[in-house]
Amino acid sequence: MARTLPAPPPPVAPADRGLRAAAVLALGTFAVGTDAFVTAGFLPAVAGSLHVSTAAAGQSVSLFAAGYALASPLLAVATARVPRRALLVAALLVLAVANALTALAPTYPALLAARLLAALGAAAFTPGAGAAAAALVPAELRGRALALVIGGLTAATALGVPLGRVAAVGLGWRSALGAVAVLAVLCAVAVRLALPRLPGTPPVPLRARLAVLRRPGVRRVLPLTVLGMVACYVPYAYSVPVLAAVGVTGRTAAVAALAVYGAGAVAGNALAGRWTDRVGPVRVLATGYGVMAAVFVLLAALAAPAVRAGAAPFGAAAVLPALPVLGWGASSWCQTPPQQHRLLALAPEQGALLVSLNASAIYLGIGAGTVLGGFALPFGAPAVFALAAVLALAATGWLRRTARAGSTPEGPGATST
Repeated sequence: MARTLPAPPPPVAPADRGLRAAAVLALGTFAVGTDAFVTAGFLPAVAGSLHVSTAAAGQSVSLFAAGYALASPLLAVATARVPRRALLVAALLVLAVANALTALAPTYPALLAARLLAALGAAAFTPGAGAAAAALVPAELRGRALALVIGGLTAATALGVPLGRVAAVGLGWRSALGAVAVLAVLCAVAVRLALPRLPGTPPVPLRARLAVLRRPGVRRVLPLTVLGMVACYVPYAYSVPVLAAVGVTGRTAAVAALAVYGAGAVAGNALAGRWTDRVGPVRVLATGYGVMAAVFVLLAALAAPAVRAGAAPFGAAAVLPALPVLGWGASSWCQTPPQQHRLLALAPEQGALLVSLNASAIYLGIGAGTVLGGFALPFGAPAVFALAAVLALAATGWLRRTARAGSTPEGPGATST
C-alpha cells in the first residue's frame, strides 16, 4: 500500500518575506530607540558617577539628539551607494561600540564623545531601515512595512526604557548600557541573516534634497514638530527627579511610571494614526497639545510643596500622577502621524525626504527640550512642568496660525481650528 506523503508547505509569498524582514528591522529601531531614551532612567546615577550635575548629565541626551538631527541628511548622501544590508549592519555595530564606550567612560568628556558616536550609528540606521523596508514590499504594503519599522522606536519607550531602568537599578547604569550594546550586536546579526541583498541608490546632492524646504508650507509645518517635541522633552530627560517630586519615589514606582509613560506613547501613536484619517491632522494635533498642556499643569500643581505636604498623609501622591503620566506619553507620541500627514499632503512626491526631515526635527526638539529642562531643573520640578505647559500652549498657537494660513490640506472632517 503506497504511503501518502504530506503536502509540502505553501511557498512564502515575497510580500510576506518582505514584512518579516521589516519586522527584523524593527528590532534594530528598538535598539536605537532604547539607546536614545534609556539614559533618562538613570541620569542621576550617571551624574553621581562622573561628578557632574544632573542637568549636565542631561546634556548627553541633547548631544545625541543634535548629532542625530544634523548627521542624518549628511549620512544619507554620503552612504547612498552603499548596499543597504552592509550599511544597516555597520550602523548597528557602530551603535554597539558606542554603547560599550559609554559604559566604560571614565570621564564626562569621554561620555559625551561616546554619545556622539552612538548618534552617528543611529542616524545611519533608522532612515536606511525605513528605505529598505519600503523596497522589500509591494507599493500597497509600504505603509505597513514603515509602521513596523517605526513601531520599534515606540516600543522602546514602552519596554526598552523601563527595562533599562530595572537594569540600572539592579546592576548599575554602566551594565545597563552594556546590555544595550549586546542588544545592538544581536540585532546586527539578525539583520545580516534576514535581510536580502539590496543595492544602494544613486546619490542625490544635499542641495537637491533640501530644496523642498523652500516651499512655504513645509517651512511652516516642520517647526511645529520641533516645538512640540521641545515641550514634552523639557521634563522627560529628567523624569526620575521630577517624578520624585510628585510622589513617584522608590525603585518599583519609577519603573512603573516609565512603563505607564510608554503605554501612553504606544496608545497615542496608534490612535493618532487612526484619527488623523477620520478627522484630519489639525484636530488630532490640537487635542494632543491641549492634553499635553493640561497634564503638565496638573503635574506642576502636584509637585508644589504645599500640595505634596497635604497629599502625603492620604497616600494620594503615589496614585494621582499615574493618569497625567499616561497622558504625557500619549500626547508626546501622538504628534508624528498627523505631522507626517501634513507634510506628505504638501509634497507627496518628496515623501521619503520629508519623513527624514521630520525625524531630524524630532531629534532637534528632543535636544533643545533637554537643554531647556536642564536650565529649569535647579528651580524645581514645578518650574520644569510649568515651562513644558507654556511650550505646549505655544505649540497650539503655532498650529492655529499655520492652519489659518492654509499651509496644509486637511483630511476628512478637519477644520482650521
